[in-house]
Amino acid sequence: MWITPGEVLLANALWVSERANPFFILQRRKGHGKGGGLAGCLLVGTMDVVLDSSARVAPYRILHQTGDSQIFCSIACGSSRKEITEHWEWLETNLLQTLSIFDNNEEITTFVKGKISGIIAEENKSKAALEDEDSGKFREAELKMRKLFGMPGEEKLVNYYSCSYWKGRVPRQGWVYLSVNHLCFYSLLLGKEVTLVVQWTEVIRLEKNATLLFPESVRVSTRHTEHYFSMFLNVNDTFKLMEQLATIAMRQLLDNEGFAADHSLPKACKTLKNVSALKRDLDARAKNERYRALFRLTQDERLDGHTDCTLWTPFAKMHIVGQLFVSNNYICFCSREEDLCQLIIPLREVSIVEKADSSSVLPCPVSISTKNKMTFLFANLKDRDFLVQRISDFLQRTPESGHSVSQSEGSPSTTPLSSSLPTPTGAAGEPSQRRHYSPSLPTATKGLLHIYQKDAPEEHGPKATKEKMKEESWNIHFLEFGRGVCMYRTSKTRELVLNGIPESLRGELWLLFSGAQNEMDTHPGYYAERVEQAMGRCTLATEEIERDLHRSMPEHHAFQNEMGIAALRRVLTAYACRNPGIGYCQAMNIVTSVLLLYCTEEEAFWLLVALCERMLPDYYNTRVVGALVDQGVFEELTRHCLPFLYEHMQELGVISTISLSWFLTLFLSVMPFDSAVLLVDCFFYEGIKVIFQVALAVLHANMDTLLDCNDEGEAMTILGRYLDNVVNKETVSPPIPHLHALLTSGDEPPPQIDVFQLIKSSCDKFGSLRADVIEQMRFHQRLKVIQSLEDTAKRSVVRAIMTDSAFSIEELEELYVHFKAKHIMSCYWGASTTAAERHDPSLPYLEQYRIDLGQFCQLFGALGTWPCGTHTATLAARLFRLLDMNKDGLINFKEFVTGLSEFEEVENPLCPEEAESALEATQFFTDDDTSQGTHTHIDCNILVSVSEVKDYKYYLRMWAMENEPKKETIKDLRRMNQEQFIELCKTLYNMFSEDPLEQELYHAIATVASLLLRIGEVGKKFTNNGANKPTDTTNTQAPAAELPQPEKEEPNGESSSGQSLVCRALAEAQLETPPQQTSDEEVKDDTSVSSYSMVSTGSLQCEDIADDTVLIGCAGEQQRRGSILDGDWSITFEQVLASMLTEPPLVDYFEKKGDIQARMAPCKMQRRVERQVSSSSDHELAQLST
Repeated sequence: MWITPGEVLLANALWVSERANPFFILQRRKGHGKGGGLAGCLLVGTMDVVLDSSARVAPYRILHQTGDSQIFCSIACGSSRKEITEHWEWLETNLLQTLSIFDNNEEITTFVKGKISGIIAEENKSKAALEDEDSGKFREAELKMRKLFGMPGEEKLVNYYSCSYWKGRVPRQGWVYLSVNHLCFYSLLLGKEVTLVVQWTEVIRLEKNATLLFPESVRVSTRHTEHYFSMFLNVNDTFKLMEQLATIAMRQLLDNEGFAADHSLPKACKTLKNVSALKRDLDARAKNERYRALFRLTQDERLDGHTDCTLWTPFAKMHIVGQLFVSNNYICFCSREEDLCQLIIPLREVSIVEKADSSSVLPCPVSISTKNKMTFLFANLKDRDFLVQRISDFLQRTPESGHSVSQSEGSPSTTPLSSSLPTPTGAAGEPSQRRHYSPSLPTATKGLLHIYQKDAPEEHGPKATKEKMKEESWNIHFLEFGRGVCMYRTSKTRELVLNGIPESLRGELWLLFSGAQNEMDTHPGYYAERVEQAMGRCTLATEEIERDLHRSMPEHHAFQNEMGIAALRRVLTAYACRNPGIGYCQAMNIVTSVLLLYCTEEEAFWLLVALCERMLPDYYNTRVVGALVDQGVFEELTRHCLPFLYEHMQELGVISTISLSWFLTLFLSVMPFDSAVLLVDCFFYEGIKVIFQVALAVLHANMDTLLDCNDEGEAMTILGRYLDNVVNKETVSPPIPHLHALLTSGDEPPPQIDVFQLIKSSCDKFGSLRADVIEQMRFHQRLKVIQSLEDTAKRSVVRAIMTDSAFSIEELEELYVHFKAKHIMSCYWGASTTAAERHDPSLPYLEQYRIDLGQFCQLFGALGTWPCGTHTATLAARLFRLLDMNKDGLINFKEFVTGLSEFEEVENPLCPEEAESALEATQFFTDDDTSQGTHTHIDCNILVSVSEVKDYKYYLRMWAMENEPKKETIKDLRRMNQEQFIELCKTLYNMFSEDPLEQELYHAIATVASLLLRIGEVGKKFTNNGANKPTDTTNTQAPAAELPQPEKEEPNGESSSGQSLVCRALAEAQLETPPQQTSDEEVKDDTSVSSYSMVSTGSLQCEDIADDTVLIGCAGEQQRRGSILDGDWSITFEQVLASMLTEPPLVDYFEKKGDIQARMAPCKMQRRVERQVSSSSDHELAQLST
C-alpha cells in the first residue's frame, strides 16, 4: 500500500535491494524469502517480532532516491511480492518519464511526495469513518493479526500486548492479540515459531495470579488445556479486557447475540497510538455498567463523564468529597467514603442550573435546583464552564418543560421543551378503550394488602404503636434528607431500612431504591398498552402463567379471590409480552404476588422489570443461569467464610440443593412471609449482597448441627425448620399459615428466631462483602456455569439422537462440537441469515443451532465418507438439498447427523440378504402386465370385503391405517429417466476421480451403465407394447451404426478408459452425438465444464477424455447441443441396485465403512479460523519479475 513519505537514513540496513532505477529502489526484508543466510534470517525475524516492527507485516518496500544523496524516502510497502510489484509497475509506467524532465533533484522529490500524498488522500476518502479513528500503528497491527492467524476481514482487533507465553517451562516472548472472538499469540525466536488461537467461547476459566513460577501471570483455561501468559507491562488492564471479551462470548452462548460495535461514541480528542475505537467502546461499556449498577439506572443510560467535586450537605453542615457523574438523563453523586452519601437527580426534575459566586471557601460552585424546591450545591469543579454547558445540552434534549440554565449569575435562559414531550398511544386518559385494564380498577390505585385490610378493626396494641413510630421516623427523615428520587441516601437511610420499612411506605420506597420509579415516570401508559397487547393471546408463557396463578401465595386471602388472581395475571402477562426472551419462569409468580400486596399493578410491573433485568440478571430465563451463577458464588463464599462446614456440606451435596430456592424467591418461599418481606426491604436498598449475608448467617447459626448430619435429607430438614421459625414479632398484619407447622416435630416446638436479630447478625459477621467482589466472583462462576450448561445440552442432544444414528456417543459429542463451532462462526463472521434466524431457543437442543450450505460443505469435506476431490462441494450441495426438508436454506444438527449416518450405513442396502430381492427386479418389465393384473384382483377382493363388512370397527381400522405414516421403501422411489441417469453416471465418475482403484471403478461403472441402458431399452419395448411413438422428422435419431466410433483402445485391454465403454453404451441407446469440435477454443470451453476434466491425468489418456466428454460431460442440467433424450426410456432403483451388485469393485467401495474418528482428528488439531490462501506464491511472482 502507499504510505506517507518518510525519510530513511540507512536504506540497506537489514534490507536487500532487488530492483532499482534512477529514482526508485524495491527492497526486501532480510529473513523473508530466500537468501540472507540462516543466522541473519533468524536474527532479523526475531527482532521484528520482539520489537513489533512493521516489516513483519510488510516485508517489501519502495524507496525514492535522487542522485547521489544518502537520504532515501519510503513511499510504499507491501505484504507480498505481488502487491509491491503492482506499485513498482505503476511507478515505472506513470512517473519515470515525467521525472526525467525535471532538472532539479529537489523538484523531483517534491513532486513524488506530492503525488504519493494525493494518492493516499484519495484512498482515505473511501475508507469508513471507524477505520479513520484508529491510528496507523494500530491498523498495521490488525493487518499483522489477520496475516499471522488467517483471520477474515470481519474479525476486529481490540488491542495487543507484549508478553511471554509459557510453553512448558520455557517462556516465549511475543505478542498477544485480543480480538472480539479470539485470543491469539505469536512468537518467533531464533527460528522457533509459536502460534496459538483460542476462541473466547471455549474459555472455562480466566484468572490472574502471582506465583513464584508465573509472576503476575494470567491463566486461560479451556476444556482441554491451560495457557499461561506473563511479563505484561500492565497486567490489570490486560486482564480487564480479557474479562470483557470473555463475558461477551458467554453472552453469545447464552443469548446467541453477536458483538455490535457502538458507532455513536464521540470521537476522541486526539488519536491514541495503540488504542482502537473498539477498545474505547469496551471501556465506555464497562464504565456505563458500573455507573448503572451503582445508581440503579436503566440499561439505556450512558455515562457522559465524571469529575471530582464536593457536595454541600445541609443535614450535616459540611462538604463531602466525592465524584459527580453526568449522563444523558441523570446527574448523580457518590461520596468517596462508602455509604456516606449518594444522590440521584433526574434531569426531568431539574428546574435551574447556574454558576454561583466563587470564593476561597467555595471555589467554582454550581447550583442545581429541582421542581420540589430542593437545591444542591457542588463545588471544587475543575472545568465548571464545560460541565454547565454539557448539562445544558442534556436538558434541552429532556422531554420536559420548565428548565432554566444560567451561564452567569442573574441571567437565566429558559428553554421550553413541551413540544418534544411524547404523547403515548392509548394513554390512561382513554379508559373507554381499555378492556382488560383501566385506572378505575381497585388494584390500579392501591395495593392488595391495603384493599383487604381496610375493613379490619384497627389494633391499638404495642405492635401498632411501634409501626406508627417507624412511620414517624421516616417522615422526620424525609423532612431532613428530602423525599422522592432526589433524596439524600446516607447511612441513616440504611439504618432505617434495616429496622424495617413500615407497610404504608413499603411500595413507595421499593420503587425509589430499585430505580423502578424512574422508569415508570418516563414511560406513562406503557403498562396499560402491554396489558391490552398481551391479554387474550395464547402462548407458551400464558399457559405456564395460568397453571401457576393459583399456586401463588394461596395461604394469603388476597389471592383467594378473582381480584388478586386477575391482577397477578395481568402483570405477569404484560411482562411476558415486554420481554419474550424471558417470558415467564417459575418463582416469578411468588415474587410478583408479594409486590402486588404493597404496590399498584403498574408499580408491581416496573418493580418486576427492575428485578428481572437489572437487580437479578439472568435469574428468570429458561435455564435460570443467574441463580446458578449466584449459587456458585455462595458456595465460594461458604468456602472462604465457613471452610469446615463447606467441606462437610459438599460431601452431603446440600448447598447446591437448598440455595437455588433461596435466591430465586428471595427467601419468600422458605421463610414466613412477614419475616421474608423484611429481607426484600434490605434487598431493594443494598442489592444481592444482603441475600448472601443472610444465607451465610443461616449456615453459621446451624453449623454445629449441620456438622453432625449424616445425609442430605437430615441437613435440609434442619435448615428448613430453622427458616420456618424465623419470625417478625413487630408485624401488624394478621398471621399467615406457613410450612413450619408441618416441619415441627416433638412435644416442644423449636425456638423462634427474630428476623431483626438474623439481619443484624448477618451484617456484623459478613458485612465486609463488597459489591465489586461479588461481581468478580460472578464473572468466574458465569464462565463455569454457562460452559457446564453447554455440556449438559450436548449430552441431551446425544441421548436424543444416538438411537437414530450410526455413531457412538463419543463421535456424536465431537460432531456436535464441530457443528456448533460452525454455527457460532456464522454469528460473528457474517452469513446469509442473521443469528436470530439460525437460533430458536423454544426448539429442542438438537434443533436449535443451524448452518447454511457453505458451512455444510466445509463440514462435509472434512467429515464425509466418500472423498470426491474437487467435486466434493457438488455432492455436498446435493445432499444438503435432500436434508433441507423445509427449504429454508438451513439444516439443524439432527438433519446433519442423519445425512452423515446415511453415508456410514450405506453398506446395508448392498448386504447379501437383499441381493436376491434386488436381482429379482431385473424381471420387472417382463412381469409388468402380470403384476398389474394381480393388483387389480387384490383391489377387487378388498371391494368385496368392504361391501360385506360395514360395522364401525372396520371403518375405524381403515381410518387408522390411512392416518398411519407410510414407511418409504425402495419400490416407492420414482423411476429414473435418461437425463437423470446420465447425471448419475457423472456423479459416480466424479466420486471415483481420486480413489486408488479409480481405473477398476471406472471400468465397473461403465459396465453397469451399459447394462442399464440395455435394460431401459428392453423395458421401453414392453411398456409401449412394441409400438414406436412418432418422432419429429427434423430431429430423427441417428442409428447406432452412424455414430462416430470411439478411439481405439490402448494395448493394455483391462486398464483402458472406462469412458469409451460408456460411449458405446450411449451409442446403443441411440443418443445422438454432435460432430467433433475442431476449434481449439471450443474444445477448451467444452472440456472446462466437463465433469471428466477433473480426473487425474495419470489414470486416463487425453484422447479418451476429449472423446467422452462430448457424450456425458455436459455442464449441469444444460443439454449438449444436438443431443436428443429419449422420453420413454426409464429404469427403477431396484434395477440400478441389482446391476451394481454384479461388480465387486463397486460393492467393495460402497460397503467400505468410514472411520469418523480418523476424519475428525485433523479437525481437532486444526484452528477454528479459516486460513486465507494467497492468490499467487512468491515463487511465481519472482518468475514474473525476472
